[in-house]
Amino acid sequence: MTTSVLKKQSTVRISDIIIMLIIGAAILLCLLPFLHIIAISLSSKQAVLSNAVTFFPRELDLHAYKIVFADSRMLWSMGLTIVLTVSYTLVCMVMTIAAAYPLTKDRLKGKTVFMMLIVFTMFFSGGLIPDYLLVKELGLLDSLSSLILPGAISAFNLIILRTFFLSIPASLEESAYIDGSSHIGTLIRIVLPLSLPVLATLSLFYAVHRWNGFMDALFYITNSDLFPIQLKLYQIVMNSMVTDLTAQEGAAQVDVVPEGIKAASIMFATTPILIVYPWLQRYFVSGIMIGAVKG
Repeated sequence: MTTSVLKKQSTVRISDIIIMLIIGAAILLCLLPFLHIIAISLSSKQAVLSNAVTFFPRELDLHAYKIVFADSRMLWSMGLTIVLTVSYTLVCMVMTIAAAYPLTKDRLKGKTVFMMLIVFTMFFSGGLIPDYLLVKELGLLDSLSSLILPGAISAFNLIILRTFFLSIPASLEESAYIDGSSHIGTLIRIVLPLSLPVLATLSLFYAVHRWNGFMDALFYITNSDLFPIQLKLYQIVMNSMVTDLTAQEGAAQVDVVPEGIKAASIMFATTPILIVYPWLQRYFVSGIMIGAVKG
């Protein structure tokens, strides 16, 4: 083996090690704060107050979780958010498919104009106040529709799905038309079954966006019975700051410090989406890569 080959292999190994170190550091940056939250939620009041909790629980205590699960409003918000997320994802996928599929057809008049208008919305918007006034004038305030309809379609996701549809051989659709299939029948029987990876990926995008969203609920929802879990969590975090200040002044004695309740609430709100994510992970990379480049 020549010296040049050995040097090349050595360079490759060093570059691989550097890449692995960078990836490992990025993983730790994402993982350690999460472990810290878990540790706080499982630690005792004394350990949290003394700042002794790092990445492992100290003096295991489940009292914070008992308080969270004993809160009927929290459980109601969780159930409501699950229904909201599923409904939002279904509406968004139907709208995205219905818009992306026709835009793949050359016989659609004005297709280029439609695409330009769609891309335009990715860079420019009316802003928060016009959005609020529109939702108000449509009578959607204090309803779940205000959390579903305004974001029922994403231009970015539409472009990904359209690009994927374009990669499907036209001969498959032509064969279906020859056999007497309609446009909707071809879409349902031919196109969508071939698009499962990208459909699962976009469904994950929509579901995570709705699950983590709370700003629109903060603006549009005043009825506490319609608070999604993230808005409920926001209130807990804000209330815990007040409770923390009150406790520091000696005006209140609590069995669980606000930080413990806040950490347990965060875990309560985060765990469901973490459970769902691995089931769609195998579609994630393939869906993005296939939908990103026209084949």
